[in-house]
Amino acid sequence: MDLFNTTPDFSSLSYPELEKEAQKCQKCVLGKTRTNLVFGVGPVPCDLMLIGEGPGEQEDLQGIPFIGKAGQLLTKILESIDIKRPDDIYISNIVKCRPPENRTPSNDETEACYPFLEAQIRLVNPKIILLAGAPAAKTILKISEPITKIRGQWFKLPGTDISVMPIFHPSYLLRNQSKEPGSPKWQTWQDMKEIRNALDFIKHVKELEN
Repeated sequence: MDLFNTTPDFSSLSYPELEKEAQKCQKCVLGKTRTNLVFGVGPVPCDLMLIGEGPGEQEDLQGIPFIGKAGQLLTKILESIDIKRPDDIYISNIVKCRPPENRTPSNDETEACYPFLEAQIRLVNPKIILLAGAPAAKTILKISEPITKIRGQWFKLPGTDISVMPIFHPSYLLRNQSKEPGSPKWQTWQDMKEIRNALDFIKHVKELEN
């Protein structure tokens, strides 16, 4: 799988070896300002993977992705379709170190983390990847459409058979509290039901194969 055509090559590393390499990484300025590396959390391998943009303040302090207010909402959203953290989903971000003031990662910072993300996807070997927010969708799918246009749609990860769905980032949902039909929260609930159906189908196929 050559999603990004980048170096170095981590294709032979185990998950612990990969995380150890990331701990040493100083390929961009974020490595110098981070408190903790925020690599990822969840089972390896795992059928479901979620990729966000980057760590925030709480994530930087604790070294765990999606544990601030947005992460707490994400946990509730996942639990609504019987997905438990950290047992049922692997979660990571495009960049593994917090950008100052939670700004959007620069192209250089994103490119520096590409090889780690590519290797994570290889090791997690998910059947489905959720892309939380526009930056993650743009980075992974190489498309520029706004998240409002592409959320809830199925794509294929370039060069693979992995199904990918962009969804609203939970921080966006925190700023849009309405649950009325057509609202971002309402749309997210539709997306979650679609994801639950897809996971149930994957489980059914596995049971038939066994």
